[in-house]
Amino acid sequence: MRTLAADAIVVGSGPNGLAAAITLAQAGVGVQVFEAQAAAGGGVRSAELTLPGFIHDLGSGIHPLAFDSPFFRTLPLQDHGLTWVHSPAPLAHALEGGDAVTLESSIPGTASQLLEDAGSYTHLFQGAAAVWSELRGSLRARPLLRHPATVARLALECAGSANGLAERNFRSAKGRALVAGLAGHASLPLRKASTAGIAIALATTGHVGGWPFPKGGAQKLTDALAGYLQSLGGSIQTGVRITSLRQLPPARAVLLDVTPRQFLAIGGDRLPARYAQLLRRFRYGMGAFKMDWALSQPVPWASPGLGRAATVHIGGTLEEIAAAEMAAWSGTPSEKPFLIAAQHSLFDPSRAPSGRHTLWAYCHVPNGASVDMTAAMEGQIERFAPGFRDCILARSVLPPRALESLNENLIGGDIMGGLQDLYQVLVRPTLRYWTTPLPGVYLCSASTPPGGGVHGMCGHIAARIALRRQFGIRTENP
Repeated sequence: MRTLAADAIVVGSGPNGLAAAITLAQAGVGVQVFEAQAAAGGGVRSAELTLPGFIHDLGSGIHPLAFDSPFFRTLPLQDHGLTWVHSPAPLAHALEGGDAVTLESSIPGTASQLLEDAGSYTHLFQGAAAVWSELRGSLRARPLLRHPATVARLALECAGSANGLAERNFRSAKGRALVAGLAGHASLPLRKASTAGIAIALATTGHVGGWPFPKGGAQKLTDALAGYLQSLGGSIQTGVRITSLRQLPPARAVLLDVTPRQFLAIGGDRLPARYAQLLRRFRYGMGAFKMDWALSQPVPWASPGLGRAATVHIGGTLEEIAAAEMAAWSGTPSEKPFLIAAQHSLFDPSRAPSGRHTLWAYCHVPNGASVDMTAAMEGQIERFAPGFRDCILARSVLPPRALESLNENLIGGDIMGGLQDLYQVLVRPTLRYWTTPLPGVYLCSASTPPGGGVHGMCGHIAARIALRRQFGIRTENP
């Protein structure tokens, strides 16, 4: 293993690992990143998975949290090749009979589609957007002081279930379906506490910043982060699998962009028994079954409105989505799964040859399941886009274990870095959060707060703690 002189080492080059490395390098600390795969990025990579010229995202496909990240927004990523693509509507939700509801950039634009629920939607999200807008670009809690009543109300709503949120605030099938689809990103049954928070956060992000994606593929976000890190003097070495802390050269700080399972292996017998026991109790969530298609034409949606958004939720009503997620949670995936899909090529022609298109989608299955969801997923798309199967030129199928082989943090296909129920949101992965019992060793993956999603904040916060403790450097919030 070739090593360079470094004050700090980061293991793993996903968005959190790169965010940690950048934070350290910005403070003048020499950083070396080790990555097991042949390319940096973790779950934020792209490749020609189906046919030549068709660019598909291996993991994450739409990046509202990256675009809205308080840390990423401070970085000159555009100088390193990153361009964001926004579709006219951030999100569309497919409904029966050629109908649809879209999450528009404006709150009134969304509310107007919900008829009797327009007032409820406006009341809920105007307050959320006001607080969110003040938080953008800063981690300080000014909105907590300026809007205490709004913050208290939102906190109560966010702590509850998506079913409760929908049933309390919306009477229409459209309003309830929109909430259900948003909450479906939580990888939890919709009656679980905290699923309402996922729905509120994602909808608010759509109104405040949008749901964009990187032009040319998710890899462009990784390339921009890596390019900026290297411009600061940091280095990245790929194809190096770290199986023990003893492999690492001496450094004042080691930050691990890994989940508890890998840390147990890497830390070996150096970890105190009680801490190791807590890590073993860390729970992983449902797996993802992911598919990509090369298409001869755009998806032939029954509703033209579905063509206005890069992200499409496919699953029908609140009741249908809740049943599908509960089935996957209980161990038997539904024959009508809930799908989160992305049609990048409608808005980014660089993703496919002229006149051709791509589609990216996944559904939830039990963690590590070997079930084949190909027919069920294509059946759901066909339900809302008659003739879809006739457009397929080629397909790529990535079940949970295949996803884990591409990124070892995706344990059993869990794309969230671990279950994000209310307990593991508050205790993630232990009450030590980013710190560990080992001097100078920190965790910086999505298994630490604030949790899953492409935003880099887990890595950024861990690095700021390391800077203070190991180097005596205090940094300002972004």
